[in-house]
Amino acid sequence: MARHYTTREFFRQMPNGLLARYFAAHQALADVDFSMLKDGRPDELFTAWLLLPEVQRKRMDAECREILALSCEQGWCAIRDEASYHLGGEPERLAEFIEELSALPGHAERAMVTFLDHRKYWQGATMFFHADSLSWWRKRKGIPQVEASVHEDGRRELASRIGNYFHSTEGRGKNCVVEAYRRGELDYFFGYPEDYSQQSMEWVNGDFARRPHNPAFEVVYVYNQRAGTLDLNFRGLPKVIEPLQAMFAEAILKLKEMPPDPKDERVYDLNQLRQRDFQFVYEPGSGIERVAVRKMRLSSRIKLGDRITLEADTRKDAHALYDLLDETGKALPLNFYNVTQVEIAVAVRIAPNKPPKQESFRITYPTSCSLKYDDLDLRLREMLALSGIEPMALEKTVSDERETPAL
Repeated sequence: MARHYTTREFFRQMPNGLLARYFAAHQALADVDFSMLKDGRPDELFTAWLLLPEVQRKRMDAECREILALSCEQGWCAIRDEASYHLGGEPERLAEFIEELSALPGHAERAMVTFLDHRKYWQGATMFFHADSLSWWRKRKGIPQVEASVHEDGRRELASRIGNYFHSTEGRGKNCVVEAYRRGELDYFFGYPEDYSQQSMEWVNGDFARRPHNPAFEVVYVYNQRAGTLDLNFRGLPKVIEPLQAMFAEAILKLKEMPPDPKDERVYDLNQLRQRDFQFVYEPGSGIERVAVRKMRLSSRIKLGDRITLEADTRKDAHALYDLLDETGKALPLNFYNVTQVEIAVAVRIAPNKPPKQESFRITYPTSCSLKYDDLDLRLREMLALSGIEPMALEKTVSDERETPAL
């Protein structure tokens, strides 16, 4: 989830010495003596900020939002990945860069120093950070392991195909651009087709009115040549997924057509989570300190569409939901129900000097999981695998809208 941004919060999080450098680079707030300000006390600085011209404040606000967003472990990971691409052939320089920034007190300092002193890493890092925040990816396996065309001709062809498709089928997408980034073994492609015109209420130079504009919507691909997989993130109709995958195969991989999609018949095994003594398994170095099932949906095996949803406060008692399940079992024959969705709460220690981070994620039968692919969520995915929850082979045909697993 994106961090909530306010200008005051940004000033509060960032050391005044770095704020002084930032504003000096913009030739702003020259009259403010940053050496006399106290870190974490932004009132005086915020008052001076409000006196700046509106156009200048808006431009800096956009930058400060990005810097605050990357002021976290996930942002630092994205910065390291982008630096690794640029310095991949110079391991000593890469080690020096990582050592230099690792020595800083926190992630806020690392994000600001990267923005000020290593700007060529910034754009790629923000793109990786954004991709890491996206959920509900569609994976396509069995892709021929050919090199991706990341150069301008391949990107232009993909942009043309995406734009033409949406323009001819939905009336949007007349213009489109595609950007490409390399991250380890992965090739990232970000497509930005033109969306429908919108009107929004805006203030411009003190004038309040409805103003039309043309935003872009987003199509993101992640190609793994070694594994032969293509991940796609697109928020739209499901029927568009396969055409978008085919466009990538033809424009970027130079294939005549997309190979058949090998069907993945594995499903999440959620019924085991109804057992009170179920144990989540995770590595000692994962940082995971506490795991609890706090919400469970049960679907009837007898009457299609009948469901029971149980939710408990597990902050003090990790077994609170199971107490509720036991009480429900006194009134209903729960052996006629399957677990088709769970919400799991976890406490993960990100840094040794900070309290554990509280997170939650949802798994829905047969194959849906809200976890992303950032550093933290990869740890949680590994926990699911070690615990035997990861998708397993489907042994027989099921009904109930593919929601009811075999017991």
